[in-house]
Amino acid sequence: MWYVYVLLCQDGSLYTGCTNDVEKRFAAHLAGKGGHYTRSRRPIKVMFQEEVADRSTALKRELEIKGWSRQQKINRLKLAI
Repeated sequence: MWYVYVLLCQDGSLYTGCTNDVEKRFAAHLAGKGGHYTRSRRPIKVMFQEEVADRSTALKRELEIKGWSRQQKINRLKLAI
């Protein structure tokens, strides 16, 4: 299974990504090895995760969510920020 996830970062921003292991990927973000964006903004917690069938579907869903505004992400994903 693959997952699309949204992280809350220390500066209040939201980071969206996809992976086949959310816990492992979050640990990588915390260790500063998850990507440039989260390296400088330091993630706090996983706010959302959605299971999808495969990598292709995860990538498409990630792009869809990344295209939304912050407020749309909060509303559509029912994020408690």
